[in-house]
Amino acid sequence: MNFYAIKAIYKLEMARTLRTLMQSIASPVLSTSLYFVVFGAAIGSRMGEIEGVSYGAFIIPGLIMLSLLNESISNASFGIYMPKFTGTIYEVLSAPVSYIEILIGYVGAAASKSVALGLLILLTAKLFVNYEVDHPVYMLCFLILTALTFSLFGFILGVWADSFEKLQVVPMMIVTPLTFLGGSFYSISMLPPLWQKITLFNPVVYLISGFRWSFYGIADVNIFVSLGMILFFMLLCLTIVYWIFKTGYKLKN
Repeated sequence: MNFYAIKAIYKLEMARTLRTLMQSIASPVLSTSLYFVVFGAAIGSRMGEIEGVSYGAFIIPGLIMLSLLNESISNASFGIYMPKFTGTIYEVLSAPVSYIEILIGYVGAAASKSVALGLLILLTAKLFVNYEVDHPVYMLCFLILTALTFSLFGFILGVWADSFEKLQVVPMMIVTPLTFLGGSFYSISMLPPLWQKITLFNPVVYLISGFRWSFYGIADVNIFVSLGMILFFMLLCLTIVYWIFKTGYKLKN
Protein backbone atom coordinates (compact mmCIF):
# COMPACT_ATOMS: atom_id res chain seq x y z
CA MET A 1 0.00 0.00 0.00
CA ASN A 2 1.47 3.34 -1.11
CA PHE A 3 0.65 5.52 1.89
CA TYR A 4 2.61 8.45 0.45
CA ALA A 5 0.30 8.56 -2.57
CA ILE A 6 -2.81 8.35 -0.39
CA LYS A 7 -1.45 11.13 1.83
CA ALA A 8 -0.66 13.33 -1.17
CA ILE A 9 -4.16 13.01 -2.67
CA TYR A 10 -5.78 13.41 0.76
CA LYS A 11 -3.80 16.56 1.60
CA LEU A 12 -4.51 18.04 -1.82
CA GLU A 13 -8.26 17.62 -1.37
CA MET A 14 -8.22 18.89 2.22
CA ALA A 15 -6.21 21.94 1.12
CA ARG A 16 -8.93 22.75 -1.42
CA THR A 17 -11.41 22.95 1.46
CA LEU A 18 -9.23 25.46 3.28
CA ARG A 19 -9.18 27.63 0.16
CA THR A 20 -12.98 27.57 -0.07
CA LEU A 21 -14.06 27.79 3.57
CA MET A 22 -17.03 30.03 2.80
CA GLN A 23 -18.47 27.59 0.29
CA SER A 24 -17.43 24.33 1.95
CA ILE A 25 -18.08 25.07 5.62
CA ALA A 26 -19.66 28.45 6.32
CA SER A 27 -22.44 28.22 3.73
CA PRO A 28 -23.93 24.83 4.79
CA VAL A 29 -23.61 25.72 8.50
CA LEU A 30 -25.38 29.05 7.94
CA SER A 31 -28.12 27.43 5.84
CA THR A 32 -28.75 24.76 8.47
CA SER A 33 -28.77 27.41 11.21
CA LEU A 34 -31.57 29.19 9.37
CA TYR A 35 -33.57 25.93 9.44
CA PHE A 36 -33.06 25.78 13.21
CA VAL A 37 -34.23 29.38 13.58
CA VAL A 38 -37.32 29.00 11.38
CA PHE A 39 -38.42 25.43 12.10
CA GLY A 40 -36.85 24.88 15.50
CA ALA A 41 -37.45 28.17 17.28
CA ALA A 42 -40.27 29.93 15.41
CA ILE A 43 -42.46 27.02 14.28
CA GLY A 44 -41.25 24.44 16.80
CA SER A 45 -42.30 26.56 19.76
CA ARG A 46 -45.90 26.35 18.51
CA MET A 47 -45.86 22.59 17.96
CA GLY A 48 -46.18 19.78 20.45
CA GLU A 49 -43.67 17.07 21.14
CA ILE A 50 -43.15 14.15 18.76
CA GLU A 51 -42.77 10.86 20.65
CA GLY A 52 -41.64 12.76 23.73
CA VAL A 53 -39.10 14.92 21.91
CA SER A 54 -39.50 18.63 21.25
CA TYR A 55 -39.94 19.49 17.58
CA GLY A 56 -36.76 21.57 17.47
CA ALA A 57 -34.70 18.66 18.78
CA PHE A 58 -36.58 16.13 16.64
CA ILE A 59 -35.47 17.72 13.35
CA ILE A 60 -31.76 17.93 14.26
CA PRO A 61 -30.82 14.46 12.88
CA GLY A 62 -32.75 15.13 9.66
CA LEU A 63 -31.07 18.50 9.10
CA ILE A 64 -27.62 17.08 9.76
CA MET A 65 -28.34 14.23 7.35
CA LEU A 66 -29.54 16.72 4.71
CA SER A 67 -26.23 18.60 4.83
CA LEU A 68 -24.18 15.42 5.17
CA LEU A 69 -25.62 13.76 2.05
CA ASN A 70 -25.30 16.85 -0.13
CA GLU A 71 -21.80 17.73 1.02
CA SER A 72 -20.51 14.16 0.76
CA ILE A 73 -21.73 13.91 -2.82
CA SER A 74 -20.54 17.41 -3.71
CA ASN A 75 -17.05 17.03 -2.21
CA ALA A 76 -16.35 13.65 -3.78
CA SER A 77 -17.87 14.39 -7.19
CA PHE A 78 -16.08 17.73 -7.57
CA GLY A 79 -12.83 16.21 -6.29
CA ILE A 80 -12.63 13.65 -9.10
CA TYR A 81 -14.35 15.75 -11.76
CA MET A 82 -11.80 18.60 -11.68
CA PRO A 83 -8.81 16.34 -12.49
CA LYS A 84 -10.87 14.96 -15.39
CA PHE A 85 -11.79 18.47 -16.53
CA THR A 86 -8.20 19.78 -16.40
CA GLY A 87 -6.61 16.55 -17.65
CA THR A 88 -4.46 16.00 -14.56
CA ILE A 89 -6.24 12.70 -13.91
CA TYR A 90 -3.95 11.11 -16.52
CA GLU A 91 -0.91 12.04 -14.43
CA VAL A 92 -2.48 10.28 -11.45
CA LEU A 93 -3.41 7.21 -13.51
CA SER A 94 0.09 6.96 -15.01
CA ALA A 95 1.78 7.25 -11.62
CA PRO A 96 2.69 4.13 -9.59
CA VAL A 97 -0.56 4.42 -7.65
CA SER A 98 -3.20 1.71 -7.52
CA TYR A 99 -6.91 2.31 -8.00
CA ILE A 100 -7.54 1.45 -4.36
CA GLU A 101 -5.09 4.14 -3.23
CA ILE A 102 -6.71 6.71 -5.53
CA LEU A 103 -10.13 5.79 -4.17
CA ILE A 104 -9.00 5.98 -0.53
CA GLY A 105 -7.40 9.38 -1.11
CA TYR A 106 -10.36 11.05 -2.80
CA VAL A 107 -13.19 9.37 -0.89
CA GLY A 108 -11.37 9.57 2.43
CA ALA A 109 -10.89 13.32 2.07
CA ALA A 110 -14.52 13.88 1.03
CA ALA A 111 -15.83 11.78 3.94
CA SER A 112 -13.52 13.55 6.42
CA LYS A 113 -14.83 16.96 5.36
CA SER A 114 -18.43 15.76 5.58
CA VAL A 115 -18.00 14.24 9.04
CA ALA A 116 -16.33 17.44 10.29
CA LEU A 117 -19.19 19.48 8.87
CA GLY A 118 -21.78 17.20 10.48
CA LEU A 119 -20.12 17.55 13.88
CA LEU A 120 -19.87 21.32 13.45
CA ILE A 121 -23.59 21.54 12.66
CA LEU A 122 -24.30 19.35 15.69
CA LEU A 123 -22.40 21.81 17.90
CA THR A 124 -24.09 24.79 16.25
CA ALA A 125 -27.51 23.27 17.00
CA LYS A 126 -26.76 23.68 20.71
CA LEU A 127 -27.09 27.44 20.22
CA PHE A 128 -30.72 27.04 19.18
CA VAL A 129 -32.08 23.79 20.65
CA ASN A 130 -31.48 21.71 23.76
CA TYR A 131 -30.86 18.06 22.93
CA GLU A 132 -29.08 14.97 24.20
CA VAL A 133 -27.40 12.12 22.32
CA ASP A 134 -28.40 8.83 23.95
CA HIS A 135 -26.04 6.65 21.90
CA PRO A 136 -22.99 8.75 20.89
CA VAL A 137 -20.99 5.77 19.59
CA TYR A 138 -23.83 4.68 17.30
CA MET A 139 -24.34 8.30 16.24
CA LEU A 140 -20.70 8.60 15.21
CA CYS A 141 -20.84 5.24 13.41
CA PHE A 142 -23.90 6.29 11.43
CA LEU A 143 -22.27 9.62 10.63
CA ILE A 144 -19.07 8.02 9.33
CA LEU A 145 -20.80 5.21 7.42
CA THR A 146 -23.19 7.63 5.72
CA ALA A 147 -20.37 10.03 4.83
CA LEU A 148 -18.28 7.20 3.35
CA THR A 149 -21.20 5.71 1.43
CA PHE A 150 -22.33 8.94 -0.16
CA SER A 151 -18.76 10.02 -0.84
CA LEU A 152 -18.45 6.81 -2.85
CA PHE A 153 -21.68 7.71 -4.60
CA GLY A 154 -20.32 11.20 -5.27
CA PHE A 155 -17.12 9.70 -6.69
CA ILE A 156 -19.23 7.66 -9.13
CA LEU A 157 -21.22 10.77 -10.04
CA GLY A 158 -18.02 12.76 -10.65
CA VAL A 159 -16.68 10.08 -13.00
CA TRP A 160 -20.01 9.90 -14.85
CA ALA A 161 -20.54 13.66 -15.23
CA ASP A 162 -19.10 15.42 -18.25
CA SER A 163 -20.29 18.93 -17.34
CA PHE A 164 -20.75 21.05 -14.22
CA GLU A 165 -24.52 20.93 -14.77
CA LYS A 166 -24.56 17.14 -14.42
CA LEU A 167 -22.75 17.42 -11.09
CA GLN A 168 -25.76 19.30 -9.71
CA VAL A 169 -28.56 17.22 -11.24
CA VAL A 170 -28.54 14.28 -8.83
CA PRO A 171 -28.02 16.24 -5.56
CA MET A 172 -30.58 18.93 -6.41
CA MET A 173 -33.22 16.92 -8.28
CA ILE A 174 -33.03 13.57 -6.48
CA VAL A 175 -31.14 13.54 -3.17
CA THR A 176 -32.54 16.76 -1.68
CA PRO A 177 -36.22 15.93 -2.45
CA LEU A 178 -35.77 12.39 -1.10
CA THR A 179 -34.27 13.83 2.10
CA PHE A 180 -37.16 16.23 2.63
CA LEU A 181 -39.62 13.39 1.99
CA GLY A 182 -37.63 10.95 4.13
CA GLY A 183 -38.76 12.17 7.54
CA SER A 184 -36.39 15.10 8.10
CA PHE A 185 -39.18 17.26 9.53
CA TYR A 186 -41.69 14.63 10.62
CA SER A 187 -42.14 11.02 11.66
CA ILE A 188 -43.52 8.79 8.92
CA SER A 189 -45.94 7.40 11.54
CA MET A 190 -47.78 10.73 11.16
CA LEU A 191 -48.63 9.86 7.54
CA PRO A 192 -51.72 7.94 6.35
CA PRO A 193 -51.13 4.15 6.19
CA LEU A 194 -50.81 4.09 2.39
CA TRP A 195 -48.18 6.84 2.35
CA GLN A 196 -46.29 5.14 5.16
CA LYS A 197 -45.83 2.10 2.92
CA ILE A 198 -44.88 4.24 -0.08
CA THR A 199 -42.35 6.20 1.98
CA LEU A 200 -40.52 3.00 2.89
CA PHE A 201 -39.33 2.82 -0.74
CA ASN A 202 -37.35 6.00 -0.06
CA PRO A 203 -33.83 4.87 0.96
CA VAL A 204 -33.15 8.10 2.85
CA VAL A 205 -35.87 7.15 5.38
CA TYR A 206 -33.60 4.41 6.73
CA LEU A 207 -30.64 6.76 7.06
CA ILE A 208 -32.56 9.43 8.96
CA SER A 209 -34.43 6.90 11.09
CA GLY A 210 -31.24 5.15 12.22
CA PHE A 211 -29.48 8.43 12.86
CA ARG A 212 -32.42 9.75 14.89
CA TRP A 213 -32.46 6.55 16.96
CA SER A 214 -28.87 7.22 18.01
CA PHE A 215 -30.05 10.57 19.44
CA TYR A 216 -33.32 9.75 21.17
CA GLY A 217 -33.86 5.99 20.94
CA ILE A 218 -36.86 6.43 18.63
CA ALA A 219 -37.03 5.26 15.02
CA ASP A 220 -39.50 4.77 12.19
CA VAL A 221 -37.83 1.50 11.15
CA ASN A 222 -35.75 -1.09 12.99
CA ILE A 223 -32.21 0.09 13.73
CA PHE A 224 -30.66 -3.04 12.19
CA VAL A 225 -32.67 -2.54 9.01
CA SER A 226 -31.31 1.00 8.80
CA LEU A 227 -27.75 -0.22 9.28
CA GLY A 228 -28.28 -2.96 6.71
CA MET A 229 -29.52 -0.45 4.13
CA ILE A 230 -26.43 1.72 4.58
CA LEU A 231 -24.10 -1.27 4.23
CA PHE A 232 -26.02 -2.52 1.19
CA PHE A 233 -25.76 0.85 -0.56
CA MET A 234 -22.05 1.04 0.30
CA LEU A 235 -21.49 -2.42 -1.19
CA LEU A 236 -23.41 -1.39 -4.31
CA CYS A 237 -21.26 1.74 -4.70
CA LEU A 238 -18.05 -0.27 -4.20
CA THR A 239 -19.18 -2.70 -6.88
CA ILE A 240 -19.79 0.14 -9.34
CA VAL A 241 -16.42 1.73 -8.51
CA TYR A 242 -14.70 -1.61 -9.09
CA TRP A 243 -16.36 -1.83 -12.51
CA ILE A 244 -15.32 1.74 -13.33
CA PHE A 245 -11.65 1.06 -12.57
CA LYS A 246 -11.73 -2.34 -14.28
CA THR A 247 -13.17 -0.95 -17.52
CA GLY A 248 -11.65 2.55 -17.34
CA TYR A 249 -15.12 4.03 -17.85
CA LYS A 250 -14.68 7.77 -18.59
CA LEU A 251 -11.23 7.70 -17.04
CA LYS A 252 -9.08 6.21 -19.75
CA ASN A 253 -11.02 7.53 -22.71
